[in-house]
Amino acid sequence: MPSKKMQRSYTNRLAAHHPSNYFVRLIRSVRKGVVAIQTEDAPTTNHRFNMMMEQPRRQQQQPEQQFGSGFIISRKGYILTNYHVIQNANRIHIKLDGIRSPVTAQVVWSEPKKDLAVLQIKTSHPLHALKLGDSTQTQVGEWVLAVGNPFGLEQTATTGIISGKNRPLQLSNRYYHSVIQTDAPINPGNSGGPLINLHGHVIGVNTLIIYPSQCLGFAIPTENIKPLIKRYLAA
Repeated sequence: MPSKKMQRSYTNRLAAHHPSNYFVRLIRSVRKGVVAIQTEDAPTTNHRFNMMMEQPRRQQQQPEQQFGSGFIISRKGYILTNYHVIQNANRIHIKLDGIRSPVTAQVVWSEPKKDLAVLQIKTSHPLHALKLGDSTQTQVGEWVLAVGNPFGLEQTATTGIISGKNRPLQLSNRYYHSVIQTDAPINPGNSGGPLINLHGHVIGVNTLIIYPSQCLGFAIPTENIKPLIKRYLAA
């Protein structure tokens, strides 16, 4: 059996510990604040868009499970996500990092026109809340990290840069007057997850993609979110 000294020597040689691998440390610092969302949606016979600018779904007659993402904004169990993730949900289940059994969440606030919602879960211990950064200070070209639950694959992380700022987008009956464009890959199920800068601060909520495209993703900037949810940030 290798000695402790040999084990430490081997650990120090791991590529993950190389100073250049900054994203390894960044992901470790934020992952406990990111949650996976699974909903049981009400039956519908209408066409709907699952993740913004994607192809419309076929007509549905049976309840359907959907995946989304969110992140903790208060140690008391408040979670921010997109409204379109939970808009048709009869039940909402939250999967916390490192905890096997999902917990049930309730919607405590929503703003459909802004495509935002706050959920709450009951918890017996303080949760790891992510800090909302200042999206007004972001620059085109800076590194960002997207973490979420694409296609039900929990804690998936992708990286990219900020590709553009203050993009206006019109989608169906919803208008986004100013969003952040990123080339960090965003897929169905990433909606509601955080877009994170190198300080580990959330600068946007990953919300939509243009279909079909390659790496054209968009996030609602925190500057448009903070005034709407400040009561939950203070909890």
